[in-house]
Amino acid sequence: MTEFGDFISALGEFGPYQKWLVLFLSLPLLLNPFQMIGQVFMVVDVPHHCDTSWIRAIGPNLTEEEQLNLTLPRDADGAYEQCSMYSPVDWDLASIMVYGLNATEKCSNGLVYPSAQPPSLLTEFDLVCDRKDLNDISQSVYMVGLLLGAMIFGPLSDRIGRRPIFLISILLQGLFGVGTAFVPHFYVYMAFRCVVGASVSGILITALALATEWVGVSSRPKAVLISHCFVAIGQMLLAGLSYGIRNWRLLEIAGSAPMFALFFYIWVLPESARWLVTKGRIEEAKKVLQKAASINKRTIPPGLLEQLKPETQTKSGSTLDLFRKKHLRKVTLIMSCTWFAVSLVYYGLSLSVTSLGLDIYLTQFAFGAVELPARFCCIFLLQWFGRKKTQGVLLLLSGLMCLVITGIPEDKQEKQMPPPLTCFCLHIASVCTLTPAAVLVL
Repeated sequence: MTEFGDFISALGEFGPYQKWLVLFLSLPLLLNPFQMIGQVFMVVDVPHHCDTSWIRAIGPNLTEEEQLNLTLPRDADGAYEQCSMYSPVDWDLASIMVYGLNATEKCSNGLVYPSAQPPSLLTEFDLVCDRKDLNDISQSVYMVGLLLGAMIFGPLSDRIGRRPIFLISILLQGLFGVGTAFVPHFYVYMAFRCVVGASVSGILITALALATEWVGVSSRPKAVLISHCFVAIGQMLLAGLSYGIRNWRLLEIAGSAPMFALFFYIWVLPESARWLVTKGRIEEAKKVLQKAASINKRTIPPGLLEQLKPETQTKSGSTLDLFRKKHLRKVTLIMSCTWFAVSLVYYGLSLSVTSLGLDIYLTQFAFGAVELPARFCCIFLLQWFGRKKTQGVLLLLSGLMCLVITGIPEDKQEKQMPPPLTCFCLHIASVCTLTPAAVLVL
């Protein structure tokens, strides 16, 4: 009985047609790092203090330093408190200067930031003091969007096709990504970020499906990992983009608007022939297969095309089916634990780039620079040693690296292992475990 893989072999497992397809599927992934990590560069911490302009009513000639000295308490290091102020009083200036103020309260009249600071997400929505946690919450909301996108667009891509879901996801990411630049309130910003997260998930799912369903079995890891290399390039582009554009609204537009340049995908992106066959759309499947073969300068024998028949209808499966059979249950649980571990390390480190004590833009660029060869090398590691061994060894090395670093006392870490080396070793380890995990289920 003829299988669909025979048609892929006939037209070429990884010919020019598949290479162009992988390129088209990879272009949107250049912007994925911006959506994943871009917010980190919009909330860089800046000096701030409570607005104490109330004292200007009784001391209009006070210098800025005198105003702060009279109205702001100091911390243990002698610096002005950033989130508290002395409570306003109805005294005259002379009494305040003689007796001083003692009662403190939280900032009640807003906050003051450096006047030369370009508008950022942090300064515009006051993501400091009591509102500081909103930054982390918004990142969690984005991750919720990724989860919802997987739950919504995954089944939809099986029902209505990979191509329409891919195109819809691109449109949503462009619209809501650009729309984020015009939000008036931070809670609206979080809602838009959730939709963007869902669209990113839709792109990742359908890009993986289209790439693997058009490529021969032996070339699937190569196709997936090439697209992952575009993510690494996007990491480096993010560093340059965020360094050159400090206004967060303009940065949002710059990181999202290029999606609209992909509108030509409507005419060039094919549907999965494999999916068309499963839906009984044989004539459409024959047309796209013949087109692919012509671009690859191959010919599918007419007799083989005549053997292309609708697959036998089977009962639709569900997520619970993954846990009913022993082998599937074991693989599902192992992959779930693997993805949890590598995602925790990878995103935990990537989203903490501002906490590493290094130049955030150079660090981000370096992260992308080490990701590119790490992902590229995985192509050959998987070919030479297979997926299971590669994943196991890299997970072991990543875990050992984490244990070694945490075992070094903090006062000796800088001498024994400089912070940049520590960060990059962890990042390489996390990338090397994340990349094989993406193809282990293929």
